[in-house]
Amino acid sequence: MTDRKPPGISFETWADRQIREAQEGGAFEGLAGKGKPLPSTGAPSDELWWVKDKMRREGLSFLPPSLVLRKEAEDALAAARAARTEVQARRVLEAVNERIREAIRRPPEGPPLNLAPFDVEQVIAEWRESRAAAEPSRVTDGADATAAGAGSPAGADRARRGLVGVARAMRRRTAPGRRRGPAA
Repeated sequence: MTDRKPPGISFETWADRQIREAQEGGAFEGLAGKGKPLPSTGAPSDELWWVKDKMRREGLSFLPPSLVLRKEAEDALAAARAARTEVQARRVLEAVNERIREAIRRPPEGPPLNLAPFDVEQVIAEWRESRAAAEPSRVTDGADATAAGAGSPAGADRARRGLVGVARAMRRRTAPGRRRGPAA
C-alpha cells in the first residue's frame, strides 16, 4: 500500500481494492496467529489497550519521571537489603543515590520528588544486623571483605555482575530517546 490514492476515486474504493489485491497475491497467508483468538478477548474493553501493550513490551512507563525515580529508589533499597555482600549493597545504594542527587540538581517533570539520598552507612548497619540475626557466623564488618567473598576474584566478579544487572535495569527504565511520561 505504498501507492497514492488516484484522484477521482473514493478512499473507501481505493482501500478496498488494495486489500483485495493483497489477498489475491497471498500477502495475508501464513501470518502468525491466523485462526487463533485475539490474546485479550476476555479482558475488559479499553480504548487504549494497544498503547498500553506496546508500552509494556517496550519497557516504557505511564508514570512521570519523578515517580519512576521513587519506585527505582524503593527497588534499590530492597535490592541492597537482599544483597549477598556488603560491597554489592553499597554499590546499589551509591548508584541510586547518584540518580537521586542528579534529580535534586535538575528536578524531573511531574510531582515533587520528595526524596533524599539514602544514608549508606545506616542502611549497611541495618544490613549487617539482619545478617547477624540470620547467620551470625557469616557476617563481616567490612574490614574483612574476603570472608564475604568480595576479596576473591570469583566474589568480586559475582558482585560486579549483580550490579551490572541492576544498572542495566535502571537504564532500561529511563533510557535516552525513550519517551518518559504519559503516552500521547
